[in-house]
Amino acid sequence: MQIFPILHRMSSYKRKDLPKDIIGGLTVGIVLIPQAMAYAMIAGLPPVYGLYASLMPLLVYAFFGTSRSLAIGPVAMDSLLVAIGLGALAIIGLENYIAMAILLAFMVGAIQLVLGIFRMGYLVTFLAKPVISGFTSAAAMIIIFSQLKHLLGVEMEGSNQFHRIFLNAIKTIPETNFYDFIIGLSGILLLIGFKKWNRQIPAILIIVVLGILAVYFFKMESLGIEIVGTIPKGLPGFALPTFSLDAMMSLWPIALTLALIGYLEAISIGKSIEEKNEEDQINANQELIALGSANMLGSFFQSFPVAASFSRSAIDYESGSKSTLSGIFTVFLVIVTLLFLTPLFYYLPKAILASIIMVSVFGLIDLAYAKRLWTYRKDEFIVLVFTFLLTLFIGITQGILTGVLLSLLLMVYRTSKPHFAVIAKLKDSEYYKNITRFGDEVIMRDDLLIVRFDSQLYFGNSDYFKNQLYKYIDKKGDNLKGVILNAEAINYIDSTATRMLTKVIKKIRQDGVQFYIAGAIGPTRDIIFRSGISDVLPKEFLFVKIKEAVAHFDNPENVSATHERVAYQRNKKGN
Repeated sequence: MQIFPILHRMSSYKRKDLPKDIIGGLTVGIVLIPQAMAYAMIAGLPPVYGLYASLMPLLVYAFFGTSRSLAIGPVAMDSLLVAIGLGALAIIGLENYIAMAILLAFMVGAIQLVLGIFRMGYLVTFLAKPVISGFTSAAAMIIIFSQLKHLLGVEMEGSNQFHRIFLNAIKTIPETNFYDFIIGLSGILLLIGFKKWNRQIPAILIIVVLGILAVYFFKMESLGIEIVGTIPKGLPGFALPTFSLDAMMSLWPIALTLALIGYLEAISIGKSIEEKNEEDQINANQELIALGSANMLGSFFQSFPVAASFSRSAIDYESGSKSTLSGIFTVFLVIVTLLFLTPLFYYLPKAILASIIMVSVFGLIDLAYAKRLWTYRKDEFIVLVFTFLLTLFIGITQGILTGVLLSLLLMVYRTSKPHFAVIAKLKDSEYYKNITRFGDEVIMRDDLLIVRFDSQLYFGNSDYFKNQLYKYIDKKGDNLKGVILNAEAINYIDSTATRMLTKVIKKIRQDGVQFYIAGAIGPTRDIIFRSGISDVLPKEFLFVKIKEAVAHFDNPENVSATHERVAYQRNKKGN
């Protein structure tokens, strides 16, 4: 794993790719600047902090990141999590709120960096797709309705619960500023129209310019229009976050959530782009280090938590960017804006920023995936719905944690009752298949039972295995003379299952029925030879293939089967 992947990338960089990186970086920057200010508003911060969060984190990722098209910066989801996490604390004053947001960025980065150094990127796998889909769909709805206060031009009490936001919005409708509403609605319609007409058009930039011009030339500020107002000119200075043990203890749950969600967003977006490029460059653990470094170093320059943006990454990809250099050109445009262009945004209506947010996050509501789950995997659909409803009406953190718990419980349930099949030989074939699926195509025998268990054997399913096996043994009755366990799908046997299997084999053999194991892979064979299983089941009853075990059952003196069996025993460390 290289510390600075950009050095390797630059060693093979072609001069002809530079214009593509410049165009891609500047195009992303044009979209990022208004988006960043809008997402800072979601986080409860002044708009300029969105620009601060678009400087150092992007620069750091350009050196540490492994995805050539991943666009880092403020995103709607993480901004909402920041607002919810900080909103739950009793923070007095805007300055203290900003300080906590910056400290949160440092903590998120520290968690990601530690996970990356210790190569623990696999932890994100506990956030199953149904959980993420339910969470993001609910969060998108919360974000959209939270922007109604800017769209309607009213003062509205905030909340992280959808029903409270909705009721608050209903109460404030009579106070709606008609001009704010018209501007915001026009922004939404224009964004949707441009997106359907031609996605190459910089729709966000156009509505930002139109909004500023409308307010300026028609003197709409006097009509009560909410505008961004004065944005401080200049670059953010270096300053360490304000560290406090009490603050860090109160922030760590939301910091951990942000760290995992941000990493999952980056990996998901990066992988989807790689599939389009037919590349395989993204390194999961290096991405953790890159994101962690971006957030930590960004906090030294007044940045709040950042992650990967799907929309801006798509723009970067479609613009033809060839390396992370494009992020450096994005940073250049943000610097120019902070140094020289901030006065231009004075008349920008907040309703325009609200329209950008609402249209941007609407795509996070994934109804198609929910429909697919309803059709093919109703158990996972239930997980999605529970996560969605809890996130929507209780809280985002509670929704995520409950969703993860439900998905883990679903996994435990599945592994506690895995697929157990009785198999038999296909007619005119050497293959053994499930008798339920192949019916009359298999040769049934009364004297032999062959079963397959499609899971590891552990304490959670050992009783299920025993009960299923005895059920089919009882069905065979007194004619049964042999049982063969096809262990190809069993990759592990824990101590509880070992004890169970030892007792089962011993009882079956005491009843005058032979027991065989066929197809066990290397790790499973090691367990068999190291545990008590080999004490009750002699080595001559272990085989590589089912047909060899059947041959030995039919003719114990079969020489060829014995030779293959011996080779199998000696190759205990193999597959």
